[in-house]
Amino acid sequence: MVANVANAAAAYASTALKTSGVGMTPRDEGPSFGALLQEAAKDGIDTLKKGEALTAKAAVGQADIADVVQAVTNAEMTLQAATNIRDKVIGAYQEILRMPI
Repeated sequence: MVANVANAAAAYASTALKTSGVGMTPRDEGPSFGALLQEAAKDGIDTLKKGEALTAKAAVGQADIADVVQAVTNAEMTLQAATNIRDKVIGAYQEILRMPI
């Protein structure tokens, strides 16, 4: 039990040193939230374009039907996810507007 308490105290002290000061310092690691959203939007658009292109090829008999079905299903799921995210963002925005100032 003594070893666990000593380890916990050392971990607490280490964390306190990292977060000392007025506030925690912002991280400079990784992409920003805007960059993540932009990348997700580009990926979604690419998925929709791929489904559309394979559907056009299937109309003229140049694509395998299994590939077409898979691409269209992926495009449909991407569109549903984007719609659900949009609905959640609008709901959150409306909730913020209802908050008293």
